[in-house]
Amino acid sequence: MTYFIHITDLHLSHPALNDSSLHTDTIATFTKITEAISSMKVKPNFVILSGDLTNTGEQKSYVLLKNLLRSVSVPVILALGNHDKRDCFHRVFNNKTSSEPYFHDDIYSGLHVITLDTSVPGHIAGAICDAQFDFLEYTIRQHESNPKLLVLHHPPKIDFNGLTWVSLNMESTAKLQSVLKGRNVIGIFSGHIHINRVSQWHGIPIYISNGLHSSIDV
Repeated sequence: MTYFIHITDLHLSHPALNDSSLHTDTIATFTKITEAISSMKVKPNFVILSGDLTNTGEQKSYVLLKNLLRSVSVPVILALGNHDKRDCFHRVFNNKTSSEPYFHDDIYSGLHVITLDTSVPGHIAGAICDAQFDFLEYTIRQHESNPKLLVLHHPPKIDFNGLTWVSLNMESTAKLQSVLKGRNVIGIFSGHIHINRVSQWHGIPIYISNGLHSSIDV
């Protein structure tokens, strides 16, 4: 049995930034989550953080996130969202200067987890570039026998008449459907829209969590 935790839309901001756009204390919320993970008797095999890691994409906030993750003893899978900034993220987590999309994959307890960067700098809605589609098609062929999880900050577009900013654009959605058709994809994990929702998309479950920015302790 494989166990994992899905967390999204952290919207962390370093206190020194005096970020007035936050609705809740996201640092306190995420600290509680890391403490809860550390205290679990049965540890998850991995943790997914599916984008909007920070609220404004400042480098100090990524340093804060990196420090908070030191207490998590299992692999953490990071994705970028529309609130993130690639250059600052790469400097902190990959020790390099780059504005390229952050996409990657690995095998965790038999699951092939593929993470794509659906952020589009300067835009709220998401898209997947050609380089990432090439990567997706290649890595699926390399691990055909492994069940697959996709981590995308923006979910595929399900409601064609819905708001344009809540998902991937139509072109990326259609191409993603084509690439994944007939593949053993057992789930897509997303965030972005700040609500809890489970949907079926061409036979693939899409799991969306509301995120730490919108969580309420009743």
